[in-house]
Amino acid sequence: MTFNLSDFHFLRPTWLLLALIGLLLPLLWRRSQDLQRRLRSNIAPHLLPHLLLTPADPHYLRPVHLVSALLVLGALAAAGPTWEQDRPDFLENRAPLIIALDLSPSMDTADVPPTRLSAAKHMLQDLVQRRKGARTALIVYAGSAHLVLPPTDDPALLDSFIQALATDLISKPGKDVAAVIDQARRLLDAEHTPGTLLLISDGADVTQLPSLKKHLADSPLQVLVLAVGSQFDSVALKQLAAATDAPLGSLTLNDDDLDWIELHAQQHFQNADEQQRQLQWKDVGYWLCWPLLLLALFSVRRGWSLNWTAVLMLGFFLQPAPAQANALADAFLTPDQQGRWAFEHHHYPAAAALFSDPYWKGIAAYNAADYDLALTSFTQVNTAQAAFYRGNIHVRRFKFDDAIAAYQQALQQQPQFPEASANLALALALKKDTESASDNAPEVKPDEVKFDKAAGKGQSKAIQTEQASSDALWLQNLTTSPANFLRRKFSLQDQQP
Repeated sequence: MTFNLSDFHFLRPTWLLLALIGLLLPLLWRRSQDLQRRLRSNIAPHLLPHLLLTPADPHYLRPVHLVSALLVLGALAAAGPTWEQDRPDFLENRAPLIIALDLSPSMDTADVPPTRLSAAKHMLQDLVQRRKGARTALIVYAGSAHLVLPPTDDPALLDSFIQALATDLISKPGKDVAAVIDQARRLLDAEHTPGTLLLISDGADVTQLPSLKKHLADSPLQVLVLAVGSQFDSVALKQLAAATDAPLGSLTLNDDDLDWIELHAQQHFQNADEQQRQLQWKDVGYWLCWPLLLLALFSVRRGWSLNWTAVLMLGFFLQPAPAQANALADAFLTPDQQGRWAFEHHHYPAAAALFSDPYWKGIAAYNAADYDLALTSFTQVNTAQAAFYRGNIHVRRFKFDDAIAAYQQALQQQPQFPEASANLALALALKKDTESASDNAPEVKPDEVKFDKAAGKGQSKAIQTEQASSDALWLQNLTTSPANFLRRKFSLQDQQP
Protein backbone atom coordinates (compact mmCIF):
# COMPACT_ATOMS: atom_id res chain seq x y z
CA MET A 1 0.00 0.00 0.00
CA THR A 2 1.55 3.30 -1.13
CA PHE A 3 0.62 6.67 0.36
CA ASN A 4 0.38 9.74 -1.85
CA LEU A 5 -0.37 12.90 0.13
CA SER A 6 -1.70 14.74 -2.93
CA ASP A 7 -4.36 12.04 -3.42
CA PHE A 8 -5.47 11.95 0.22
CA HIS A 9 -9.15 12.82 0.67
CA PHE A 10 -12.36 11.56 2.28
CA LEU A 11 -15.05 9.68 0.40
CA ARG A 12 -17.84 10.85 2.78
CA PRO A 13 -16.57 14.11 4.32
CA THR A 14 -19.93 14.97 5.94
CA TRP A 15 -19.12 12.50 8.71
CA LEU A 16 -16.29 14.80 9.85
CA LEU A 17 -18.92 16.97 11.54
CA LEU A 18 -19.22 14.18 14.11
CA ALA A 19 -15.47 14.50 14.79
CA LEU A 20 -15.99 18.21 15.51
CA ILE A 21 -18.61 17.29 18.10
CA GLY A 22 -16.19 14.81 19.64
CA LEU A 23 -13.49 17.51 19.94
CA LEU A 24 -15.92 19.89 21.64
CA LEU A 25 -17.10 17.37 24.24
CA PRO A 26 -14.10 17.72 26.65
CA LEU A 27 -14.39 21.52 26.50
CA LEU A 28 -18.10 21.37 27.28
CA TRP A 29 -17.48 18.95 30.13
CA ARG A 30 -14.72 21.14 31.63
CA ARG A 31 -17.02 24.14 31.38
CA SER A 32 -19.75 22.25 33.24
CA GLN A 33 -17.26 21.40 36.05
CA ASP A 34 -16.12 25.04 36.55
CA LEU A 35 -17.57 26.06 39.97
CA GLN A 36 -16.18 29.59 39.79
CA ARG A 37 -18.12 30.28 36.61
CA ARG A 38 -21.37 28.99 38.15
CA LEU A 39 -20.96 31.00 41.40
CA ARG A 40 -19.75 34.18 39.77
CA SER A 41 -23.24 35.65 39.67
CA ASN A 42 -23.76 35.12 43.45
CA ILE A 43 -20.29 35.89 44.92
CA ALA A 44 -17.98 38.76 44.17
CA PRO A 45 -15.32 37.60 41.69
CA HIS A 46 -12.41 38.84 43.83
CA LEU A 47 -13.60 36.72 46.80
CA LEU A 48 -14.14 33.45 44.85
CA PRO A 49 -10.49 32.29 44.86
CA HIS A 50 -10.38 32.64 48.66
CA LEU A 51 -13.73 30.97 49.38
CA LEU A 52 -13.41 27.91 47.09
CA LEU A 53 -11.20 24.96 47.81
CA THR A 54 -10.41 23.18 44.52
CA PRO A 55 -8.10 20.24 45.17
CA ALA A 56 -6.06 18.97 42.24
CA ASP A 57 -7.76 16.20 40.22
CA PRO A 58 -5.55 13.09 40.35
CA HIS A 59 -7.35 11.59 37.32
CA TYR A 60 -6.20 13.01 34.04
CA LEU A 61 -8.32 10.61 31.96
CA ARG A 62 -12.07 10.81 32.28
CA PRO A 63 -14.85 8.91 30.48
CA VAL A 64 -15.63 11.99 28.45
CA HIS A 65 -12.15 11.87 26.95
CA LEU A 66 -12.63 8.31 25.76
CA VAL A 67 -16.05 9.19 24.34
CA SER A 68 -14.40 12.07 22.52
CA ALA A 69 -11.72 9.76 21.10
CA LEU A 70 -14.37 7.23 20.05
CA LEU A 71 -16.37 9.90 18.24
CA VAL A 72 -13.33 11.34 16.47
CA LEU A 73 -11.97 7.97 15.34
CA GLY A 74 -15.44 6.73 14.40
CA ALA A 75 -16.08 9.86 12.35
CA LEU A 76 -12.75 9.46 10.55
CA ALA A 77 -13.53 5.82 9.77
CA ALA A 78 -17.05 6.61 8.55
CA ALA A 79 -15.76 9.51 6.42
CA GLY A 80 -13.78 7.02 4.35
CA PRO A 81 -10.14 8.17 4.24
CA THR A 82 -8.47 7.15 0.99
CA TRP A 83 -5.39 7.90 -1.06
CA GLU A 84 -5.25 4.93 -3.45
CA GLN A 85 -7.42 3.91 -6.39
CA ASP A 86 -9.13 0.54 -6.13
CA ARG A 87 -7.33 -1.70 -8.61
CA PRO A 88 -7.78 -5.41 -7.84
CA ASP A 89 -4.86 -7.73 -8.58
CA PHE A 90 -7.05 -10.01 -10.69
CA LEU A 91 -9.66 -8.50 -12.97
CA GLU A 92 -12.37 -10.98 -13.90
CA ASN A 93 -13.94 -10.53 -17.32
CA ARG A 94 -17.48 -9.73 -16.29
CA ALA A 95 -18.34 -8.09 -19.60
CA PRO A 96 -20.83 -9.99 -21.75
CA LEU A 97 -19.80 -11.46 -25.07
CA ILE A 98 -22.56 -11.18 -27.66
CA ILE A 99 -22.21 -13.80 -30.39
CA ALA A 100 -23.92 -13.08 -33.73
CA LEU A 101 -23.93 -16.05 -36.11
CA ASP A 102 -24.78 -15.71 -39.79
CA LEU A 103 -27.50 -18.18 -40.86
CA SER A 104 -27.74 -17.19 -44.51
CA PRO A 105 -27.74 -20.10 -47.06
CA SER A 106 -24.08 -19.47 -47.98
CA MET A 107 -23.11 -20.86 -44.55
CA ASP A 108 -24.04 -24.34 -45.84
CA THR A 109 -21.04 -24.28 -48.20
CA ALA A 110 -18.81 -27.32 -47.65
CA ASP A 111 -15.38 -25.70 -48.17
CA VAL A 112 -14.85 -26.29 -44.43
CA PRO A 113 -15.96 -29.84 -43.59
CA PRO A 114 -18.72 -30.64 -43.05
CA THR A 115 -20.09 -27.10 -43.64
CA ARG A 116 -19.20 -23.56 -42.64
CA LEU A 117 -22.11 -23.44 -40.21
CA SER A 118 -21.20 -26.77 -38.59
CA ALA A 119 -17.60 -25.65 -38.12
CA ALA A 120 -18.75 -22.36 -36.60
CA LYS A 121 -21.14 -24.15 -34.23
CA HIS A 122 -18.36 -26.51 -33.11
CA MET A 123 -16.13 -23.49 -32.41
CA LEU A 124 -18.94 -21.77 -30.46
CA GLN A 125 -19.45 -24.84 -28.27
CA ASP A 126 -15.77 -24.77 -27.36
CA LEU A 127 -15.92 -21.02 -26.73
CA VAL A 128 -18.95 -21.32 -24.46
CA GLN A 129 -17.28 -24.06 -22.41
CA ARG A 130 -14.13 -21.98 -22.09
CA ARG A 131 -16.16 -18.95 -20.91
CA LYS A 132 -18.01 -20.99 -18.27
CA GLY A 133 -19.21 -18.57 -15.59
CA ALA A 134 -19.08 -15.52 -17.89
CA ARG A 135 -22.20 -14.02 -19.45
CA THR A 136 -22.71 -14.81 -23.13
CA ALA A 137 -25.60 -13.84 -25.42
CA LEU A 138 -26.56 -15.38 -28.75
CA ILE A 139 -27.99 -13.60 -31.81
CA VAL A 140 -28.56 -15.08 -35.26
CA TYR A 141 -29.13 -13.16 -38.45
CA ALA A 142 -29.66 -13.31 -42.17
CA GLY A 143 -32.00 -10.76 -43.77
CA SER A 144 -33.19 -10.00 -40.21
CA ALA A 145 -31.60 -10.30 -36.78
CA HIS A 146 -33.11 -12.27 -33.90
CA LEU A 147 -32.17 -12.74 -30.26
CA VAL A 148 -31.85 -16.41 -29.35
CA LEU A 149 -30.69 -15.99 -25.74
CA PRO A 150 -29.99 -12.88 -23.64
CA PRO A 151 -26.72 -12.87 -21.66
CA THR A 152 -26.51 -16.04 -19.58
CA ASP A 153 -23.76 -17.88 -17.70
CA ASP A 154 -25.36 -21.30 -18.31
CA PRO A 155 -23.21 -23.14 -20.92
CA ALA A 156 -25.65 -26.07 -21.12
CA LEU A 157 -28.51 -23.79 -22.14
CA LEU A 158 -26.36 -22.07 -24.75
CA ASP A 159 -25.16 -25.39 -26.11
CA SER A 160 -28.71 -26.72 -26.54
CA PHE A 161 -29.68 -23.74 -28.70
CA ILE A 162 -26.39 -23.68 -30.64
CA GLN A 163 -26.98 -27.29 -31.67
CA ALA A 164 -30.44 -26.35 -33.01
CA LEU A 165 -29.19 -23.56 -35.33
CA ALA A 166 -29.66 -24.10 -39.06
CA THR A 167 -29.87 -21.94 -42.17
CA ASP A 168 -33.60 -22.67 -42.64
CA LEU A 169 -34.58 -20.93 -39.39
CA ILE A 170 -34.68 -17.48 -41.03
CA SER A 171 -36.53 -17.20 -44.33
CA LYS A 172 -35.64 -13.58 -45.05
CA PRO A 173 -32.55 -13.38 -47.32
CA GLY A 174 -29.62 -11.07 -46.71
CA LYS A 175 -26.98 -10.23 -44.09
CA ASP A 176 -28.45 -7.48 -41.89
CA VAL A 177 -25.49 -6.50 -39.67
CA ALA A 178 -27.09 -3.15 -38.79
CA ALA A 179 -29.98 -4.95 -37.08
CA VAL A 180 -27.47 -7.13 -35.20
CA ILE A 181 -25.69 -4.04 -33.87
CA ASP A 182 -29.00 -2.53 -32.73
CA GLN A 183 -29.88 -5.77 -30.91
CA ALA A 184 -26.46 -5.89 -29.27
CA ARG A 185 -26.68 -2.28 -28.12
CA ARG A 186 -30.04 -2.93 -26.47
CA LEU A 187 -28.54 -5.90 -24.61
CA LEU A 188 -25.60 -3.80 -23.39
CA ASP A 189 -27.92 -1.02 -22.24
CA ALA A 190 -29.66 -3.58 -20.03
CA GLU A 191 -26.33 -4.94 -18.73
CA HIS A 192 -24.84 -1.46 -17.94
CA THR A 193 -21.38 -2.69 -18.78
CA PRO A 194 -19.01 -2.66 -21.79
CA GLY A 195 -19.12 -5.69 -24.03
CA THR A 196 -17.94 -7.26 -27.28
CA LEU A 197 -19.97 -8.25 -30.34
CA LEU A 198 -18.52 -11.21 -32.27
CA LEU A 199 -19.77 -11.36 -35.87
CA ILE A 200 -19.30 -14.82 -37.40
CA SER A 201 -19.95 -14.76 -41.13
CA ASP A 202 -18.63 -15.56 -44.59
CA GLY A 203 -19.54 -12.21 -46.16
CA ALA A 204 -21.34 -8.91 -45.76
CA ASP A 205 -23.93 -6.69 -47.39
CA VAL A 206 -21.75 -3.86 -48.70
CA THR A 207 -24.78 -1.58 -49.19
CA GLN A 208 -25.13 -1.33 -45.39
CA LEU A 209 -21.52 -0.43 -44.66
CA PRO A 210 -21.80 3.41 -44.82
CA SER A 211 -24.50 3.44 -42.11
CA LEU A 212 -22.80 1.11 -39.62
CA LYS A 213 -20.72 3.83 -37.93
CA LYS A 214 -23.96 5.65 -37.12
CA HIS A 215 -25.35 2.51 -35.47
CA LEU A 216 -22.17 2.20 -33.36
CA ALA A 217 -21.93 5.88 -32.39
CA ASP A 218 -21.53 6.61 -28.63
CA SER A 219 -21.58 2.92 -27.72
CA PRO A 220 -19.24 0.90 -25.46
CA LEU A 221 -19.64 -1.97 -27.93
CA GLN A 222 -16.53 -3.47 -29.49
CA VAL A 223 -16.99 -5.43 -32.72
CA LEU A 224 -14.94 -8.45 -33.79
CA VAL A 225 -15.35 -10.07 -37.22
CA LEU A 226 -14.54 -13.78 -37.58
CA ALA A 227 -14.44 -15.13 -41.13
CA VAL A 228 -15.69 -18.68 -41.76
CA GLY A 229 -14.62 -20.84 -44.72
CA SER A 230 -11.64 -21.19 -46.98
CA GLN A 231 -13.25 -19.26 -49.85
CA PHE A 232 -15.22 -16.59 -47.99
CA ASP A 233 -15.91 -13.12 -49.41
CA SER A 234 -12.68 -11.55 -48.16
CA VAL A 235 -13.30 -8.17 -49.83
CA ALA A 236 -16.70 -7.70 -48.23
CA LEU A 237 -15.48 -8.84 -44.80
CA LYS A 238 -12.49 -6.49 -44.93
CA GLN A 239 -14.83 -3.62 -45.77
CA LEU A 240 -17.13 -4.70 -42.91
CA ALA A 241 -14.19 -4.74 -40.46
CA ALA A 242 -13.09 -1.28 -41.64
CA ALA A 243 -16.63 0.12 -41.36
CA THR A 244 -16.97 -1.10 -37.75
CA ASP A 245 -13.33 -0.47 -36.68
CA ALA A 246 -13.16 -4.20 -35.94
CA PRO A 247 -10.23 -6.62 -35.95
CA LEU A 248 -10.66 -9.34 -38.58
CA GLY A 249 -9.85 -12.95 -37.74
CA SER A 250 -10.60 -16.33 -39.25
CA LEU A 251 -11.82 -19.70 -38.05
CA THR A 252 -8.93 -22.11 -37.32
CA LEU A 253 -8.62 -25.82 -36.64
CA ASN A 254 -6.89 -25.21 -33.29
CA ASP A 255 -7.60 -22.84 -30.39
CA ASP A 256 -5.98 -19.79 -31.97
CA ASP A 257 -9.37 -18.31 -32.86
CA LEU A 258 -10.62 -18.80 -29.29
CA ASP A 259 -7.49 -17.13 -27.89
CA TRP A 260 -7.94 -14.26 -30.36
CA ILE A 261 -11.55 -13.68 -29.29
CA GLU A 262 -10.82 -13.79 -25.57
CA LEU A 263 -7.75 -11.57 -25.87
CA HIS A 264 -9.65 -8.78 -27.62
CA ALA A 265 -12.70 -9.10 -25.37
CA GLN A 266 -10.56 -9.02 -22.22
CA GLN A 267 -8.48 -6.06 -23.41
CA HIS A 268 -11.57 -4.06 -24.34
CA PHE A 269 -13.17 -4.71 -20.97
CA GLN A 270 -10.01 -3.78 -19.06
CA ASN A 271 -9.64 -0.51 -20.96
CA ALA A 272 -13.27 0.45 -20.40
CA ASP A 273 -13.10 -0.66 -16.78
CA GLU A 274 -9.99 1.43 -16.16
CA GLN A 275 -11.87 4.52 -17.35
CA GLN A 276 -14.79 3.71 -15.07
CA ARG A 277 -12.48 3.17 -12.10
CA GLN A 278 -10.88 6.61 -12.28
CA LEU A 279 -13.35 7.85 -9.65
CA GLN A 280 -13.32 4.68 -7.54
CA TRP A 281 -11.03 4.76 -4.52
CA LYS A 282 -10.11 2.21 -1.91
CA ASP A 283 -11.79 2.94 1.43
CA VAL A 284 -9.21 2.34 4.20
CA GLY A 285 -11.39 3.55 7.06
CA TYR A 286 -11.92 0.00 8.25
CA TRP A 287 -8.36 -0.03 9.66
CA LEU A 288 -9.56 2.38 12.35
CA CYS A 289 -11.91 -0.31 13.70
CA TRP A 290 -9.01 -1.83 15.68
CA PRO A 291 -8.18 1.29 17.72
CA LEU A 292 -11.94 1.87 18.12
CA LEU A 293 -12.29 -1.61 19.62
CA LEU A 294 -9.31 -1.01 21.91
CA LEU A 295 -10.80 2.28 23.17
CA ALA A 296 -14.15 0.60 23.76
CA LEU A 297 -12.43 -2.06 25.89
CA PHE A 298 -10.60 0.57 27.97
CA SER A 299 -13.91 2.37 28.51
CA VAL A 300 -15.19 -0.47 30.71
CA ARG A 301 -13.68 0.51 34.09
CA ARG A 302 -15.07 0.23 37.59
CA GLY A 303 -16.53 3.42 38.96
CA TRP A 304 -16.76 5.20 35.60
CA SER A 305 -20.01 6.73 34.40
CA LEU A 306 -20.91 9.01 31.53
CA ASN A 307 -23.98 10.62 33.10
CA TRP A 308 -25.86 12.81 30.63
CA THR A 309 -23.34 12.27 27.82
CA ALA A 310 -24.04 8.51 27.60
CA VAL A 311 -27.77 9.02 28.05
CA LEU A 312 -27.79 11.62 25.26
CA MET A 313 -25.86 9.38 22.87
CA LEU A 314 -27.97 6.30 23.56
CA GLY A 315 -31.20 8.26 23.29
CA PHE A 316 -30.12 9.69 19.96
CA PHE A 317 -29.07 6.44 18.27
CA LEU A 318 -31.46 3.88 19.76
CA GLN A 319 -35.21 3.77 19.26
CA PRO A 320 -37.54 1.55 21.33
CA ALA A 321 -38.78 -1.52 19.47
CA PRO A 322 -41.89 -3.57 20.30
CA ALA A 323 -41.21 -6.93 21.91
CA GLN A 324 -41.76 -9.71 19.35
CA ALA A 325 -40.62 -13.27 18.82
CA ASN A 326 -37.62 -12.16 16.74
CA ALA A 327 -36.95 -8.97 18.71
CA LEU A 328 -33.28 -8.62 17.75
CA ALA A 329 -33.93 -8.73 13.98
CA ASP A 330 -37.03 -6.53 14.28
CA ALA A 331 -35.07 -3.96 16.25
CA PHE A 332 -32.54 -3.40 13.48
CA LEU A 333 -34.11 -4.66 10.22
CA THR A 334 -37.37 -3.93 8.45
CA PRO A 335 -39.44 -6.88 7.18
CA ASP A 336 -38.20 -6.22 3.63
CA GLN A 337 -34.57 -6.19 4.82
CA GLN A 338 -35.11 -9.50 6.65
CA GLY A 339 -36.75 -10.91 3.53
CA ARG A 340 -33.83 -9.74 1.41
CA TRP A 341 -31.38 -11.51 3.72
CA ALA A 342 -33.39 -14.73 3.50
CA PHE A 343 -33.68 -14.38 -0.29
CA GLU A 344 -29.93 -13.91 -0.78
CA HIS A 345 -29.32 -17.02 1.34
CA HIS A 346 -31.79 -18.97 -0.85
CA HIS A 347 -34.40 -19.36 1.91
CA TYR A 348 -37.19 -18.55 -0.53
CA PRO A 349 -40.25 -19.72 1.48
CA ALA A 350 -39.08 -17.70 4.50
CA ALA A 351 -38.35 -14.70 2.27
CA ALA A 352 -41.85 -14.87 0.77
CA ALA A 353 -43.34 -14.83 4.27
CA LEU A 354 -41.15 -11.91 5.41
CA PHE A 355 -41.39 -9.54 2.43
CA SER A 356 -44.06 -6.85 2.61
CA ASP A 357 -43.20 -5.42 -0.81
CA PRO A 358 -45.54 -7.27 -3.23
CA TYR A 359 -43.02 -7.49 -6.07
CA TRP A 360 -40.27 -9.03 -3.94
CA LYS A 361 -42.81 -11.26 -2.19
CA GLY A 362 -43.81 -12.50 -5.64
CA ILE A 363 -40.18 -13.08 -6.68
CA ALA A 364 -39.48 -15.08 -3.51
CA ALA A 365 -42.70 -17.10 -3.86
CA TYR A 366 -41.91 -17.76 -7.54
CA ASN A 367 -38.48 -19.14 -6.61
CA ALA A 368 -40.11 -21.21 -3.87
CA ALA A 369 -42.55 -22.66 -6.47
CA ASP A 370 -45.50 -21.19 -4.53
CA TYR A 371 -47.19 -19.99 -7.70
CA ASP A 372 -50.53 -19.14 -6.06
CA LEU A 373 -48.87 -16.63 -3.72
CA ALA A 374 -46.60 -15.39 -6.53
CA LEU A 375 -49.55 -14.77 -8.86
CA THR A 376 -51.47 -12.95 -6.12
CA SER A 377 -48.45 -10.77 -5.35
CA PHE A 378 -47.62 -9.94 -8.98
CA THR A 379 -51.25 -9.00 -9.62
CA GLN A 380 -50.79 -6.10 -7.18
CA VAL A 381 -47.87 -4.67 -9.19
CA ASN A 382 -48.40 -2.86 -12.50
CA THR A 383 -44.94 -3.22 -14.05
CA ALA A 384 -43.53 -5.01 -17.08
CA GLN A 385 -41.49 -7.37 -14.88
CA ALA A 386 -44.56 -8.38 -12.85
CA ALA A 387 -46.54 -9.05 -16.04
CA PHE A 388 -43.62 -11.13 -17.35
CA TYR A 389 -43.65 -13.36 -14.26
CA ARG A 390 -47.44 -13.68 -14.45
CA GLY A 391 -47.01 -14.93 -18.00
CA ASN A 392 -44.42 -17.50 -16.84
CA ILE A 393 -46.81 -18.80 -14.20
CA HIS A 394 -49.68 -19.11 -16.71
CA VAL A 395 -47.44 -21.02 -19.15
CA ARG A 396 -46.43 -23.43 -16.39
CA ARG A 397 -50.16 -24.04 -15.82
CA PHE A 398 -50.79 -24.39 -19.58
CA LYS A 399 -53.03 -21.31 -19.64
CA PHE A 400 -51.57 -20.03 -22.86
CA ASP A 401 -54.17 -17.34 -23.58
CA ASP A 402 -53.57 -15.74 -20.17
CA ALA A 403 -49.81 -16.06 -20.69
CA ILE A 404 -49.95 -14.39 -24.11
CA ALA A 405 -52.00 -11.53 -22.67
CA ALA A 406 -49.49 -11.08 -19.81
CA TYR A 407 -46.47 -11.04 -22.14
CA GLN A 408 -48.18 -8.57 -24.45
CA GLN A 409 -48.88 -6.31 -21.47
CA ALA A 410 -45.21 -6.51 -20.47
CA LEU A 411 -44.13 -5.53 -23.99
CA GLN A 412 -46.59 -2.63 -24.05
CA GLN A 413 -45.05 -1.24 -20.87
CA GLN A 414 -41.46 -2.04 -21.92
CA PRO A 415 -41.10 -2.53 -25.68
CA GLN A 416 -37.41 -3.50 -25.41
CA PHE A 417 -37.89 -6.63 -23.29
CA PRO A 418 -36.05 -9.56 -25.00
CA GLU A 419 -37.12 -12.19 -22.47
CA ALA A 420 -40.81 -11.26 -22.79
CA SER A 421 -40.56 -11.33 -26.60
CA ALA A 422 -38.96 -14.77 -26.51
CA ASN A 423 -41.50 -16.19 -24.07
CA LEU A 424 -44.40 -14.66 -26.03
CA ALA A 425 -43.21 -16.51 -29.13
CA LEU A 426 -42.86 -19.66 -27.04
CA ALA A 427 -46.38 -19.34 -25.63
CA LEU A 428 -47.79 -18.85 -29.14
CA ALA A 429 -45.89 -21.89 -30.40
CA LEU A 430 -47.04 -24.05 -27.48
CA LYS A 431 -50.63 -22.93 -27.95
CA LYS A 432 -50.44 -23.86 -31.62
CA ASP A 433 -48.89 -27.25 -30.77
CA THR A 434 -51.60 -27.94 -28.19
CA GLU A 435 -54.43 -26.99 -30.53
CA SER A 436 -52.90 -29.03 -33.37
CA ALA A 437 -52.51 -32.09 -31.15
CA SER A 438 -56.09 -31.74 -29.93
CA ASP A 439 -57.48 -31.42 -33.47
CA ASN A 440 -55.52 -34.41 -34.78
CA ALA A 441 -56.14 -36.74 -31.85
CA PRO A 442 -57.96 -39.88 -33.10
CA GLU A 443 -61.24 -40.77 -31.47
CA VAL A 444 -60.77 -44.47 -30.70
CA LYS A 445 -63.09 -46.17 -28.27
CA PRO A 446 -61.94 -49.28 -26.41
CA ASP A 447 -63.59 -52.58 -27.21
CA GLU A 448 -63.74 -53.52 -23.55
CA VAL A 449 -62.75 -51.96 -20.22
CA LYS A 450 -61.45 -54.24 -17.46
CA PHE A 451 -60.32 -53.40 -13.95
CA ASP A 452 -57.68 -55.45 -12.16
CA LYS A 453 -59.11 -54.52 -8.76
CA ALA A 454 -62.62 -54.13 -7.51
CA ALA A 455 -63.79 -50.63 -6.77
CA GLY A 456 -62.22 -49.32 -3.61
CA LYS A 457 -59.73 -52.19 -3.36
CA GLY A 458 -56.84 -50.67 -5.23
CA GLN A 459 -53.96 -48.69 -3.76
CA SER A 460 -53.15 -45.15 -4.76
CA LYS A 461 -49.64 -43.77 -4.75
CA ALA A 462 -48.54 -40.18 -5.24
CA ILE A 463 -45.84 -39.78 -7.87
CA GLN A 464 -43.60 -36.75 -7.42
CA THR A 465 -41.91 -35.15 -10.39
CA GLU A 466 -38.71 -33.21 -10.06
CA GLN A 467 -39.20 -29.46 -9.91
CA ALA A 468 -37.27 -27.51 -12.53
CA SER A 469 -34.54 -25.61 -10.72
CA SER A 470 -34.69 -22.62 -13.04
CA ASP A 471 -36.69 -21.07 -15.85
CA ALA A 472 -33.93 -22.10 -18.25
CA LEU A 473 -34.24 -25.78 -17.25
CA TRP A 474 -38.01 -25.53 -17.42
CA LEU A 475 -37.84 -24.15 -20.97
CA GLN A 476 -35.67 -27.10 -21.99
CA ASN A 477 -38.23 -29.55 -20.58
CA LEU A 478 -41.06 -28.21 -22.75
CA THR A 479 -42.44 -30.42 -25.51
CA THR A 480 -41.42 -28.27 -28.47
CA SER A 481 -37.88 -28.64 -29.79
CA PRO A 482 -35.48 -25.65 -29.78
CA ALA A 483 -35.33 -25.66 -33.58
CA ASN A 484 -39.14 -25.58 -34.00
CA PHE A 485 -39.40 -22.95 -31.31
CA LEU A 486 -36.77 -20.72 -32.93
CA ARG A 487 -38.26 -21.16 -36.42
CA ARG A 488 -41.72 -20.10 -35.25
CA LYS A 489 -40.35 -17.30 -33.11
CA PHE A 490 -38.32 -15.82 -35.98
CA SER A 491 -41.25 -16.16 -38.37
CA LEU A 492 -43.57 -14.31 -35.98
CA GLN A 493 -40.99 -11.57 -35.42
CA ASP A 494 -40.45 -11.11 -39.17
CA GLN A 495 -44.21 -10.72 -39.65
CA GLN A 496 -44.37 -7.90 -37.12
CA PRO A 497 -44.18 -4.38 -38.60
